[in-house]
Amino acid sequence: MLIYDLTLEELSQFLGEHQFKKYRAEQVWHWLYRHKITDFSEMNNVPAELIDLLKAHFHLHALDLVVKHESVDGTLKCLYALHDDHLIESVLMKQHYGNSICVTTQIGCNIGCSFCASGQLKKKRDLTAGEIIAQVIETERELKERISYIVVMGIGEPFDNYEQLLKFLKIANHPKGLAIGARHITVSTSGIVPKIKEYAHFPKQVNLAVSLHAPNNDIRTQLMKINKAYPVEEVIEAIRYYGQQTKRRVTIEYILIDNINDMDHVAVELAALLKGMNVYVNLIPYNEVIEAPYKRSKPEQQLRFYDLLMKHKIKATLRKEQGHDINAACGQLRSQHL
Repeated sequence: MLIYDLTLEELSQFLGEHQFKKYRAEQVWHWLYRHKITDFSEMNNVPAELIDLLKAHFHLHALDLVVKHESVDGTLKCLYALHDDHLIESVLMKQHYGNSICVTTQIGCNIGCSFCASGQLKKKRDLTAGEIIAQVIETERELKERISYIVVMGIGEPFDNYEQLLKFLKIANHPKGLAIGARHITVSTSGIVPKIKEYAHFPKQVNLAVSLHAPNNDIRTQLMKINKAYPVEEVIEAIRYYGQQTKRRVTIEYILIDNINDMDHVAVELAALLKGMNVYVNLIPYNEVIEAPYKRSKPEQQLRFYDLLMKHKIKATLRKEQGHDINAACGQLRSQHL
C-alpha cells in the first residue's frame, strides 16, 4: 500500500495497533511531507523496528517520470507512469504569487467533453488519494521549489472520484501534511449536480470552480455531453445552493472557442444567466488540441466577450495563456504519447 494513502489518524491507528505511541505517526509524517524522503531508512530519529514495520506494509514510490516538457514561460508538464503502467499528467504553472500545480484524479475520463483531449480516452480507474498527493511531491522534486497552490483540474472528473478527492484535500490541507491553505486549493467540476450540493457541506474552505462553457443547453450539450444528464438550469441551481450554504464565491470556467460560444449575443446571454449570483467568470482562450476540431477565439473577440460581461456587471478575468508551446492542455501529452 502507498503510505501517502493514509491520513495522519489512520497512520496513528495503525502504529497504535503495533504498540507505537501516537507521536511516532507525526514523526513519520514530518519525514514524508517536510523532508520528502524517498526511503524509510532516511528517518534518523525513529526506531529501526518502526522502519522495518513501515517497509513491510507500505511503499513510498508512486510515480515514474516518463516525459517532462518545459515551456518558455516556465510551465512544466510531467507525464508520469503509475505502478500499473497507466499514464497521468500534472502541470506546474509559475505565477507571480507562487507555484501552482494542476493535478489529475482519474486515468482517463468518462465525461467526454468534445473539446478536451482527456475525454478521448475512456476512464480506466480512479486514482487513490495518495497517487494524487504524490503528483505534488514528485513535481516539487522536479521543480526543486515549494508548490503553494493546487488546482484539481487535470485528467478526469474529481467529483466522479469523490471519496478519494476529499481524502486528498484533507491531507493536502493538513498543517502536518502538505500544509497548503484551503483557500489556495481549487476543485473544478464539469457540473455533477448532486456532488456540488454534497460538497457544499464539506467543512474546509476549498474553492469551487464549475466548467460551464455555455449559457444555454444547445451549445453546452454540443461541447459537454454531461449536459444531457445535468442541464444548465440544474447546474445553476446547484451553484446557487452551494453559495447559500457556504457564502463562498464560485468560479465559472468558460473556454472561449471561435464561433461556437464566443459571440456577442452569447456573452449577453451568459451575463443574464449569472446576474445576481456570487460568481466570477474565468475566461480561458481555448488551447487547441489535435483530438478536436475547434479553434481558439480570436484575441479581439476574447476582449469583446470580456468587455460585454463587465458592462453587464459580471466580474470576469481573461486568463493569461501558459504552456501553449508544450501542449499543456489537459490530457494532450498522455493522448499523444499513447
